[in-house]
Amino acid sequence: MVRPLLLMALVGFATLARANGILILGDSISAAYGIEKSQGWVHLFEQSLDASCSNLQVINASVSGETTAGGKSRLPGLLEQHQPQIVVIELGGNDGLRGLSPIIMRQNIAQMVSVSRESGATPVILGMRIPPNYGKQYSRLFEQQFTQVAVELDVPLFPFFLEGVIEQNGIQQDGIHPTAEVQPLLLENALTVLAPLLPGQCLSARQNSHNAG
Repeated sequence: MVRPLLLMALVGFATLARANGILILGDSISAAYGIEKSQGWVHLFEQSLDASCSNLQVINASVSGETTAGGKSRLPGLLEQHQPQIVVIELGGNDGLRGLSPIIMRQNIAQMVSVSRESGATPVILGMRIPPNYGKQYSRLFEQQFTQVAVELDVPLFPFFLEGVIEQNGIQQDGIHPTAEVQPLLLENALTVLAPLLPGQCLSARQNSHNAG
């Protein structure tokens, strides 16, 4: 009798552990490049969660300069270590800036989606666009890959994570990274796909982010 009871307890513990993790797999945008970490949208997300969801761990595994190939390589280990319930894939921008193949980028994102699901996590994608100076054909092909993955694999997608940032003059002097002032906007963009996946008592995070903005 002891072993079955112990097994049930372990299963219950694993379920609770899985319910307590949101893994952010991103690049410099989610790593708060050029600003204080406490000003970044990931930290704001963690802070905005309702008090009743304080045990919902937000794991920021974002690395400046990360490509989809790098994220694909790191993801299995992160899934094993943290066992998250949700995986936010915010990658692809560096692939575009380096002129890498959009097709390979899509394949990498698709594999990250599949690996996340195989681990029991729900993936979401925060898409990206690149500056027009890369050429209309490349820019269009690049942007289409996010939509194609989302449609083919039925993944929640926010098409352009920096939506509204330029309109608010929210780009740092490097011409690429968002300023601290628009981080609440990034949070609101992310919550468009994240909020429906959060436990019911955490949904006030969307309203809190509105107030912060």
